[in-house]
Amino acid sequence: MRDSSDGHAFDKDYWDQHWQGAREGAGAAIPPSPPNPHLVREIDDLEPGMALDAGCGAGAEALWLAARGWQVTGVDIAAGALSRAARRAAAMGSPDRVEWVTADLSAWEPPTAYDLVTTHYAHPAMPQLEFYDRISSWVAPGGTLLIVGHGHHAPGHHDHGHDDDGPPAAASITAADITARLDLATWEVATAEELQRTVAGHGGGTVTLDDVVVRAIRRRTATRTAHRT
Repeated sequence: MRDSSDGHAFDKDYWDQHWQGAREGAGAAIPPSPPNPHLVREIDDLEPGMALDAGCGAGAEALWLAARGWQVTGVDIAAGALSRAARRAAAMGSPDRVEWVTADLSAWEPPTAYDLVTTHYAHPAMPQLEFYDRISSWVAPGGTLLIVGHGHHAPGHHDHGHDDDGPPAAASITAADITARLDLATWEVATAEELQRTVAGHGGGTVTLDDVVVRAIRRRTATRTAHRT
């Protein structure tokens, strides 16, 4: 995917350069970010099972899940991000609960379906909504899909990486964009929200993030839509 406004192509070269810069530059001094608060709110009461964190970055969300008993697969295209994630896992004493996989999520195929598939601000090398379609197909019957994405015109910076002037337009979506692609015969939409939150900025001060949060549960048996006669 290439955004015409800034020329970003969210491919392996882009993300390798991002994490190389984070290791060598000012980003190396940035403390690990906490897990996304939307994940904590939406998933905390679920029974642990097998989870996939798609575009896991430095692993904050994957490690939070592992600490709560989930068996997690964290997938990211950038080996530098996963190296940082693996060091954090070892320091936390939970390396065996997370498998780190270096892969392009626009082409990678999972070996199984998951009880939870989640993604947080991932910018894939494919159209954003098609990426969400793709990862939703990896949710097992009865499982949960949690998408946290960028709302339009969101400023700020976070651990998964984007410029301080906000995400590119091609990576920004609405809750309705996502839910419109979920077949309600297959999915029960539990959360569809657009909200703002304020976080500490890397250079001091605060930034405001516009977040889109969608949580949906794959039905164990597809329902039929009733038709009036």
